Amino acid sequence: MADMLELFTSIGLSEQKAKETLKNGALSATLKDAIVQAQRVLGTSAMDKTIGTLLYSMASRLKDTKRLEFLTINIAQRKITSELQLAAALEFLKSRPQDPISQSEFDEACGVGIVITPEQIEDAVESVIKKHKEQLLKERYRFNMGLLMGEARSALKWADGKVIKNEVDMQVLHLLGPKTEADLEKKPKPQKAKVAENDVKNQEKSVNGDTGFGETKSLMEQLRGEALKFHKPGENYTTEGYVVTPNTMNLLKKHLEITGGQIRTRFPPEPNGILHIGHAKAINFNFGYAKANNGICFLRYDDTNPEKEEEKYFTAIKDMVEWLGYTPYDVTHASDNFQKLY
Repeated sequence: MADMLELFTSIGLSEQKAKETLKNGALSATLKDAIVQAQRVLGTSAMDKTIGTLLYSMASRLKDTKRLEFLTINIAQRKITSELQLAAALEFLKSRPQDPISQSEFDEACGVGIVITPEQIEDAVESVIKKHKEQLLKERYRFNMGLLMGEARSALKWADGKVIKNEVDMQVLHLLGPKTEADLEKKPKPQKAKVAENDVKNQEKSVNGDTGFGETKSLMEQLRGEALKFHKPGENYTTEGYVVTPNTMNLLKKHLEITGGQIRTRFPPEPNGILHIGHAKAINFNFGYAKANNGICFLRYDDTNPEKEEEKYFTAIKDMVEWLGYTPYDVTHASDNFQKLY
């Protein structure tokens, strides 16, 4: 334990942070491996705090530990030198679950070797401020400064965000001068009357059957949280914990060839009883998600228990789906694939 504590503090972690890290067995093991591998690359050269910080950040965020050595080498060789580049590196590796990894593609995706000078940052910020000068002079410090930051960062993807912010602050101050008492006054809140009026109109459209945009919005509102973070079709491997086999990428490629990248979902009930409220939620979610994304949804009977299945259940399930307002793209059965699976 003492050796591990000393190892962790040697990369710049405070003693308290090192002790906290030791309480997490998985993180400790990953970080230890990363440090040892980095030391092999560096040899007698000292490990500076920048490398140490990036190694810790990598160890705490890397999901696929088989990429640990590759990423550690790039950090130790100072190809990855910032959190921005590390985030790009992690995203790049996440999108390529199988070997080999192209070093040249990795370098390009992560901005390896790109150096942004202070002059470039100054010029980029100056250009953005010039673009919004009229509105800036009108709104002064009420102007959304985040817009300036965002446009400057878009122009200089690999620039340090703190340096850009400092340059924006300095140039805005030079243009507008110090804040006045008027600038410090709280901005009046917008009236909510129009919002309420629009809500009433949307409700009237829904009652009258004219759904249009309101319906799509309603469907998406039901899909809050993790559902909005679903991977794109064919990118199943980006999901945490997804098992990748040697044939995974080929199967996903075939899937995309068949579907054309379309969202396809299914509602798979067992036809051995009547649907309950939990099924209603699943119906709304599966059919609603597909509809909101211009996709299709199948009603796929999970007919794997023939002793308890009856025709009345097949009929009742389909009737209930349609009663809830959904029309399956197609009605299929698990048994359709039994022979193929066999």
